[in-house]
Amino acid sequence: MSDSILRRYLNQTPENKQKSETIALLASLESIQKSYPEIASSIIQELKDQRSSLKLIASENYCSLPVQLCMGNWLTDKYAEGHVQHRFYAGCENVDSIEENANLQAKKLFNAQHAFVQPHSGADANFIAFWAVLIQRVQNKEVEKLGKKSIDDCTPEEHESIRKVLMDQKILGMSLNSGGHLTHGYRHNFSSKMFQSFCYDVDKETGLLNYDDIARLAKESRPIILLAGYSAYSRRINFAKMREIADSVGAVLMVDMAHFAGLVAGGVFTGEENPVPYAHILTSTTHKTLRGPRGGLILCTEEFKDIINKACPLAMGGPLPQVMAAKAIAFKEANTKEFKEYAQRIVDNSRTLANALIQKGVRVLTGGTDNHLLVFDVSPFNLTGRQVEIALREANLTSSRNAIPFDPNGPWYTSGIRIGTAALTTLGMGSKEMETIADLILKILQNTTASKTESGAISKAKSTTDPAIKTQVREMVASLLKSFPLYPDIPVEF
Repeated sequence: MSDSILRRYLNQTPENKQKSETIALLASLESIQKSYPEIASSIIQELKDQRSSLKLIASENYCSLPVQLCMGNWLTDKYAEGHVQHRFYAGCENVDSIEENANLQAKKLFNAQHAFVQPHSGADANFIAFWAVLIQRVQNKEVEKLGKKSIDDCTPEEHESIRKVLMDQKILGMSLNSGGHLTHGYRHNFSSKMFQSFCYDVDKETGLLNYDDIARLAKESRPIILLAGYSAYSRRINFAKMREIADSVGAVLMVDMAHFAGLVAGGVFTGEENPVPYAHILTSTTHKTLRGPRGGLILCTEEFKDIINKACPLAMGGPLPQVMAAKAIAFKEANTKEFKEYAQRIVDNSRTLANALIQKGVRVLTGGTDNHLLVFDVSPFNLTGRQVEIALREANLTSSRNAIPFDPNGPWYTSGIRIGTAALTTLGMGSKEMETIADLILKILQNTTASKTESGAISKAKSTTDPAIKTQVREMVASLLKSFPLYPDIPVEF
């Protein structure tokens, strides 16, 4: 990047077309370059990479420049442990205002009783929510049994006895194998260390949730939390049924809507498919379909409000004021007619892409999709998800491998690829482009073969794609992206 990039932008762009956010971003890049050229180079290269490949990763999107700019300022210098009007540091008046605005925007957007915008990620949000349930539904009752006012009044021996009760609770969530998330009870995750973890799977034949099976497992395991939500399930959930199951065993219904929060905010998920009226606690990220900054969010009923607000000292230290500010902007952006139209287009594009793949003979799990993502099986092509992920990436199609239900290749190599349409829809792509992308994916699948190891065995990791096909796909990707440029006001050349 040249030192004169900002000057060149100002000289080459008519004054009435210059945008303040573009000027601000270019100025910040020049400043970074002067301070640490290698870091500036990596930042710029990331933009080039994202501009040259189709972002098919279901958990990624593109946020607005105001959201991005909000995260690069002096708010990062301020510690603000605690929550609004209950800080452990002085001088937090401005952070209070920012957090309060973000909370209000989130409550308004989702029509929720309470919002907590401090979590740094979806995993953090889940961790805080888990502890809030344990404290509200278990610890407080144990303290009351001992005739004490709070945990602070308990002796070390009493505290230890309560701790053992806390660690003896159960959680029931969707298995990673069926499309759940790591934090839903996966054995290598903290969620299975905090709780006795039980999982429900999708039906082997249909790939769909079976609510009767979930109800049976809930009655058998008697969890304190019934967890709904997914990271790789292409259909919608009936949250009224999930709440009914939770109530039948006295469990808290917790919904992890990290992937589909934007579809809830955008009014695509309504009625019994909208989790907000049914869940006791909802957690989310803010950077997927919601199209905000990387971060987490918790919504809850009044019952859990006070405990969740005390995430510090429970499970957090200082929040990130600059990211909370960016969340406020994203929530406000999402509470518009334009965002609602965008959310519907995400689903329309996802269905078009799924149907186009199915028509070409690709096995799409559940036979289609009702949300922003889909998963397809690559095993009929004698490939693993790992091989296809790499092959697609080399052809400038960025996706993520994903296990399919009862996957013989396990969670590392996998037999599936997960793709989503949120980012492509942000660029403005529609049904015509989705059909083209399905063609590109099929070209790679049909012209990629597994490599062999030194011993002559078939590799699960390496593969070879016909160079001519790879070049052809790259050229078609470049043509698509030329019509739908990422951040078009940012100069192409640095």
